[in-house]
Amino acid sequence: MRYQGKVIKWNDEKGFGFVVPSGGGNQPVFLHIRGFSNQQRRPLIGAGISYELGSDAQGRCCAVNVRYADESQTSIKLRVNIVSMLWALLFSALLASMVWSGHIPMFVAVAYLVASLITFIAYGVDKSAAKSGLRRTPENTLFVFGLVGGWPGAIFAQQLFRHKSSKREFQTIFWLTVLLNCGALVWVLSPYGADIRLLLSGMI
Repeated sequence: MRYQGKVIKWNDEKGFGFVVPSGGGNQPVFLHIRGFSNQQRRPLIGAGISYELGSDAQGRCCAVNVRYADESQTSIKLRVNIVSMLWALLFSALLASMVWSGHIPMFVAVAYLVASLITFIAYGVDKSAAKSGLRRTPENTLFVFGLVGGWPGAIFAQQLFRHKSSKREFQTIFWLTVLLNCGALVWVLSPYGADIRLLLSGMI
């Protein structure tokens, strides 16, 4: 039997919350992200859902086969942030082509690659810490990683780990760091940044 209900509590970092049946009068039911047919879409408090009752590994009652009220079973599909992924892929391709053509030095691409790998790992560690209840990586640290050139790795990590990708406040600041980084790169590669390029070349 399927029930209609509304999400009344949700912890997106740990992936669980509670739902109450429409009409009230019943106890809240435990809700876990694994119970959703579409795990790429993150539930929000107040979201309407339909579900069946089942039990978890500990035998506790929980919602299973969960679907969003505005989403039919046949339309459920994998959703990724295509715009973000395309931006990271196009930037990486452009960077590689400019290195290949000799328009920018190799160390610039290497710096972005190293920063992206470090940032990717940082997101993975933070996601694991969120699930385990361990000490988290400060968001400001993740912002700094993105600002210094690790944002392509951050985008891939956000999509792969489903981490920080739906937090609006975080995304606003994150994309600001992306724009600042891209703007700084354009400036460094312009005639105005000749002294900076010379300085960086001497340090490598």
